Amino acid sequence: MTYKKPKQNPPVPPPIPTITVFYGFLLVNALAAAFAPIQDCDEVFNYWEPTHYLNRGSGLQTWEYSPEYSIRSWLYIVIHAIIGKTGSFFSSRPNFEFYFIRLALAAICAACETRLLSTICKTFNPRVGIMFGIVMVFSPGMFHASVAYLPSSFSMYTTMLGMAAFMDWRGGLKTGVGMMWFGIGAVVGWPFSGALMIPLLAEDFVLSLMTGDISEIVYRYLDGTVRSLLVLALQVAIDTFFYHKVTVVPWNIIFYNVFGGSSRGPGIFGTEPWDFYIRNLCLNFNIWFILALCAGPVLGIQFLLQGRSTTKQSPIRSMVFATPFYLWLAIFSAQPHKEERFMYPAYPFLALNAALALHTALAYIGSSEPTKLVGRIPAKVKLYFVSFFVIGAIDLGVARTYGMYTAYHAPLQVYAPLQDIKFANAEANVCLGKDWYRFPSSYFLPKGMRAKFIKSAFDGLLPGQFNEAKIGFGFFPGTWLIPPGMNDQNIEDPGKHIDIDHCSFLVDSHLPGIQPSILEPNYGGDTDIWEEMKCNPEKPTSRTTTFKAPVRPPGVWTPVDFKRPAAAPYPNWDVRKSEPIPYRPFRYGPYHITMGLRTMQWDEWIELDNHYLRFHEDKKRRIQERGDKCCKTAPEAYDGAVELLEELCSYLPQRYPSMFLRTPTGIHNTLTHETFNITTRPLPEDPMITCGRLIQDDLAIMFEKPDGQYYLLAGSILLAGFWRLSDKFGLPLSEIHTSGDVPGFKTKLEKGMMNFFKRIQPQQPVLRNNYFIQVDDHLAWSHSIGSEDPVTEIDGGTAKQAEGWSSAEKNKAIEHHYFR
Repeated sequence: MTYKKPKQNPPVPPPIPTITVFYGFLLVNALAAAFAPIQDCDEVFNYWEPTHYLNRGSGLQTWEYSPEYSIRSWLYIVIHAIIGKTGSFFSSRPNFEFYFIRLALAAICAACETRLLSTICKTFNPRVGIMFGIVMVFSPGMFHASVAYLPSSFSMYTTMLGMAAFMDWRGGLKTGVGMMWFGIGAVVGWPFSGALMIPLLAEDFVLSLMTGDISEIVYRYLDGTVRSLLVLALQVAIDTFFYHKVTVVPWNIIFYNVFGGSSRGPGIFGTEPWDFYIRNLCLNFNIWFILALCAGPVLGIQFLLQGRSTTKQSPIRSMVFATPFYLWLAIFSAQPHKEERFMYPAYPFLALNAALALHTALAYIGSSEPTKLVGRIPAKVKLYFVSFFVIGAIDLGVARTYGMYTAYHAPLQVYAPLQDIKFANAEANVCLGKDWYRFPSSYFLPKGMRAKFIKSAFDGLLPGQFNEAKIGFGFFPGTWLIPPGMNDQNIEDPGKHIDIDHCSFLVDSHLPGIQPSILEPNYGGDTDIWEEMKCNPEKPTSRTTTFKAPVRPPGVWTPVDFKRPAAAPYPNWDVRKSEPIPYRPFRYGPYHITMGLRTMQWDEWIELDNHYLRFHEDKKRRIQERGDKCCKTAPEAYDGAVELLEELCSYLPQRYPSMFLRTPTGIHNTLTHETFNITTRPLPEDPMITCGRLIQDDLAIMFEKPDGQYYLLAGSILLAGFWRLSDKFGLPLSEIHTSGDVPGFKTKLEKGMMNFFKRIQPQQPVLRNNYFIQVDDHLAWSHSIGSEDPVTEIDGGTAKQAEGWSSAEKNKAIEHHYFR
């Protein structure tokens, strides 16, 4: 059996000179480099920031760059850092380097687009090539993807070069070259992009089987594999240099995303419905996306009806190049976690599909055969229809591109005042709250300024800082020193926040219809503290439904229609085996006094562990011995205390069903065999005592009075260790802290704490951790500071307490120090 090779026709000159095509692509991409907003915070924190660290010595570091996880390649960063360093020779301004890198990406993308368009013109049809160019130039999706500093964009570049190699059979099959380009995209860029090559390799394999040329295909596959492995070897060498350990980043990426388990992997960063990409691609490619979906059926119908192809390639080969887009869309639509950038590698295939579908449709519409209905339609009518279709698609794309720029350009412009010469050498913190994800990178900050985060409603893991040590650690120590507070489960690290008092500048947004909250107030409205430097109007990105704080006089609460979400059962919880959750309420480095607030998930409200019985017995004994001193409810706070008891009786059976059962009249503890009736009136005991019996925590309830101050009017303080309810009961919030000599309360905490209590809402719970050190292991009262029942002496006519912190035992050995 022999195979007749396709006839080698002489090259057909492209309808538009290649250099003109390149300049056209470059012009459009350069506009994107100058004006395209950064759509994905991953681009900033995972790529721009590491590049800024390599070239300028500082930057924000994500957990992906921690040597513990190492799922980002430094080779990809080094390539762009070299480009950026070249740009710094022309100007020392950081933002010039930013745009220089973007312009380089624009040129690289334009070269890849030109190469592919030229190959399409030669291989398929010049008209297919022109349509491909129109889709690439006028689509909002390409406007962003062309200059995005993302591995998926890099994979898109190499996809175009790989497509051109597989497509062009002139001079022989170029399987090895095609595999190399797809391999570079998968190794240096994104490992999953290699899946786009599968249909093209399958065509090559089937062709070899048909010709019996098995040795040739083995050679071509081996050639492509060796080329890709050489690139992988270079990557491993560079990543090993930076991480100080042998690291194969592509494998780390695959392992985390595919085999990470339920508590890891992409799913923990959010999920989207199956049709997310359909909706997204309709926005970014409008009519072209519909045509891309129709390419397969259109090619099949055309072949069945006419039995021939409308291009230089057979319908089967056209279908081969149409298949990768369907494969990619199916794979990623099936994944729960979806992001727009995941589609970038398949954009060239989408554009080719759309061009093939439109070309095939035009070949049918252009028919002048009188035996066909379409042939009887006047040519001018056809021209008007096709022109309206194509121009309409172009207009839609341009309109959305312009709309995206005008609506979301603010983050790239709002930092402009900081470029003033007076801030050139300033050392200051530029703080980000709820808009942390729109930070355009440290390239927009002067040399001495650092981006910092203040607490917002976001409760995931924020980036930290690359270590900036310069002496004694060798090259780029931030790349191999393990940063504190990182994890691969998106668990919040409070150490990533600083107090707003340490912020010299603040970037914040306020959108009409979005109600400020406790953690996300309208900082710009507080003109007593903040002076506006620049304000950029921006289109709201969302209309999230929020609970509006009712306007009320102090001490008067308006009922709020809110019901606590049902708690999920604690997985595998066992009262004898589940250990306390370890908390680290402090971190290494400068100490800043802050409230340390973070968002509370309702499942985290009450935590019980294998010390429950000890706590319960200690509380039971304390209630018997000192109940009236440790548990108390003021008459005006009684309803609030009862509401807390009712909430606990509802929550505990939901969260800990193995220990608590809800009864018609209250709750039953299956471990201690206690049953509590909370429906009888009067209650058998103070509601705060009953609350204290149920859980391990102490409880304190603050109530606002008409003077606007919050007072401690209900409490169950049984195991506090160093303070007594009897000393604080009935005192306002400020006096509670000043009487306890809380360090920095007046200067650092009081104003923020008072504002926090005024803004607090039931649907926005927060939590914080406290710690202290004592020199004995007594939970209830640390006897090292003296007796729990103070003795008063008279010294010169002034009463003073004989026991207190001043009388605590000194010079105790370290084994007697207890952290709690």
